[in-house]
Amino acid sequence: MARVVLISTYELGHQPFGLASPAAWLRRAGAEVRCLDTAVQPLDRAAVAGAEMIGVYVPMHTATRLAAELLPELRALAPAALIVCYGLYAPLNADHLRAQGADVCVGGEFEAELVALFERRAGRPGAARPPVVSLERLAFVPPERAGLPGLSAYAALVTPEGPRASGYTEASRGCKHRCRHCPIVPVYGGRFRIVPREVVLEDVRRQVAAGARHITFGDSDFLNGPGHALPLVRALHAEFPELTYDVTIKVEHLLRHADLLPELRATGCVLVTSAVEALDDAILARLDKGHTRDDVARAVALLREAGLPLNATFVAFTPWTTRAGYLRFLADIAALGLVPSVSPVQYAIRLLIPAGSRLLELDEVRAIAGPFDPAALAHPWRHPDPAMDRLQRAALRLAQGSGPRGESREAFFARLLALAEEHLGAAPPVAPEHIIPRPPIPYMSEPWYC
Repeated sequence: MARVVLISTYELGHQPFGLASPAAWLRRAGAEVRCLDTAVQPLDRAAVAGAEMIGVYVPMHTATRLAAELLPELRALAPAALIVCYGLYAPLNADHLRAQGADVCVGGEFEAELVALFERRAGRPGAARPPVVSLERLAFVPPERAGLPGLSAYAALVTPEGPRASGYTEASRGCKHRCRHCPIVPVYGGRFRIVPREVVLEDVRRQVAAGARHITFGDSDFLNGPGHALPLVRALHAEFPELTYDVTIKVEHLLRHADLLPELRATGCVLVTSAVEALDDAILARLDKGHTRDDVARAVALLREAGLPLNATFVAFTPWTTRAGYLRFLADIAALGLVPSVSPVQYAIRLLIPAGSRLLELDEVRAIAGPFDPAALAHPWRHPDPAMDRLQRAALRLAQGSGPRGESREAFFARLLALAEEHLGAAPPVAPEHIIPRPPIPYMSEPWYC
């Protein structure tokens, strides 16, 4: 039986769906599959050395940078193995990944492509193959998580009542929207694919049996297909009435499908993530987000009315973020009552311009973006005001050092206000009552979102 090793370097603190799903496909094709998650366990060098095929999952920027560092060691350990990088970032960074030791890069719906490569099993190709992007509609099978570290090794949902062991699944992949800064767009181009309801439910059943009390739906937008999503969570709640879940939904979908929000809450949803990105209409227009600051305010009100806490994410530093703009951003966070809804790192996220980004359609971006840096996996850029780059680095250090035992998000926000005043010479106009500690909302213990 041919040996395949699948490796994940980082998947936002979740047990890797990107290993469990292809593992099921490859085992059905006759492979002996070993799954390794180097985010929570050491690399099993003996398993790698004995592999005929190695798959390295690269769904996001951080995972890809870690994978690129790992590839030379994998190649040294298994010089004859076929090494495949697969996931969203694989085709976009194929040249760099191949230079580090990969043979093939596969993006999009990758499971069938991995099986095809396994079945050919020709060993290392004589020459590097061009990257593959497949958007084939697959007949999905339930992921197989045997051999992965248990759920206790991963992020949990933190609630006032205590942590809840958390699983992760996907009800759809891709996205029908084309936000300019989003790395999904160059691969899926505005398309998304549905995972059949029974496949998702079976994946959840197995995770509940393994101890999950909460499920994160990793869909880029859970309401891309509401006709799929709502029957799914109804069935989920009917089978597991005590199970909670969280989802990601665009601001414009929160408005368009406001009538569905109470049912999400009634079926166990306890947290909604939304990529707000900015509270400046000019920046939102450049990002092609499809919403405005006023839309955000309406979405926040609708979520509150439905009893759904918001986990808001931002790209706080862009080439268009001015000193006054950042101060307004902090003031707006407070005025909208979002301080409890924002993780510290979100105040420091810097715009990333990945390979193939639609941001490069803008003349003003091309004017400031440097040549693609394969080591950084992005086009580098500098803010025209050096003080903003200094503030971003300082805010990131503050966020990375946050989390003293018992510190609330309001306490962090107060420290951030002082930092902004120190760097920008002015204090954001924030009323003191907006930073009084309030009951914490549920949040995932893994705070990063990039």
